[in-house]
Amino acid sequence: MSETAAPPHQRQAADQGLGARTRQWLSRAAASDGHERHTVALIAKCALAATISWVIAHDHIGARSPAFAPFSAVVIMQVTVYQSVVQALRYVGAVSTGVALQGALGFLAGPELLTFVLVSLVALAIGRWRHLGSQGSQVTTAAFFAFSTYVSASGNTERVSQLGQIVLLVLIGCAVGVLVNVTVLPPMRYRSAEHGIHTLAHSLCNLVGDIYPALRERKMDGERTRHWRRRAEDLPGLVRQAQSSVQEAQESAHYNPRRLLRRHGSHTSFSGYKEVVDALGRVTHQVGSLVRSLDQWHDGRADGETYDDFLQHYGDFLSSLAHITDLFSRIDEDHLLEQARELCSAAAESQEQRSRLVDEAEACELPVSDLTQPYGILLVEATRVMDEFQYTCDVLQQSVDAGKTSGCP
Repeated sequence: MSETAAPPHQRQAADQGLGARTRQWLSRAAASDGHERHTVALIAKCALAATISWVIAHDHIGARSPAFAPFSAVVIMQVTVYQSVVQALRYVGAVSTGVALQGALGFLAGPELLTFVLVSLVALAIGRWRHLGSQGSQVTTAAFFAFSTYVSASGNTERVSQLGQIVLLVLIGCAVGVLVNVTVLPPMRYRSAEHGIHTLAHSLCNLVGDIYPALRERKMDGERTRHWRRRAEDLPGLVRQAQSSVQEAQESAHYNPRRLLRRHGSHTSFSGYKEVVDALGRVTHQVGSLVRSLDQWHDGRADGETYDDFLQHYGDFLSSLAHITDLFSRIDEDHLLEQARELCSAAAESQEQRSRLVDEAEACELPVSDLTQPYGILLVEATRVMDEFQYTCDVLQQSVDAGKTSGCP
């Protein structure tokens, strides 16, 4: 495979060390539309919403407990505007219920230990109501904070004022959180089916793209392979996110102003993307198995030119797989026909690289049947991961062709 087929920023083995890895993470966040960039965007939006809420609660209202507002803003910040609205309504309902419960029982029974016991029992029971979802625990949390506020207040008037202020701060935080999510980079496509594939494929591309230069340059130290293995262990979480993104893609259009833009007007159908995400999920499993094999065998490799040549050829094969993941990371619904054909072509080239790898192993008479040596295991892993990549490309092509012959090899 030619060097131009691989991602250009991944032709050399990555440096090791905390500082180097931090720079690499930041570089991925800046250069690719992957998990790192989305993490930075969500953190920035949460910080902005929390800051605005704090300024309103502390500087303008002069609340006694202004932290309720920024806390609420962060809690309801979700990956889609629709989910932010839903979670905000549930959160406000849960907090209001907890505060009202404490207020009612507190005024009836007073700030006594028995009151706290009753509040705890009732709040825990209400919190299990399924319609509150993940915000059910906030009923108990709000009730406990309300009890603390109730006990510290000097009179009934102050108690009513403080309890009401808690609800007001929660409303402010939720309103600010939803407003920021709607107006600042509203996540119309962040967790859409298309961008779910982007995020997963970017992470796969970054991992495989870090592995193959190290194999070519014979930099197979233990620290490096353990780092690959830790990154591979994070991939299943991205698969689950991508799978849920197929459903969330439909939700993202609700209450989102970006749906009015012409650019997103036609992005309402995601047929075939679920199958592609599921196929990529199997790819990540095989990549993880391949990385574990590399980590297991790096210390046990034989000293000699034959093994180094095998690693170099293996790096060439992984370079072709990095090219496929790079193509998947740029999937665009408006250009699926051309991209599906390009992916099929890339898969055919990867098949050739895998065949060449097997031929080289046979020509060098490597002990592929010796389980104490890595050759056979790595060849099996190469076949498995190639099969999954080929199937993923076929699925996309078949989806584009709507049941017609895919044309992939």
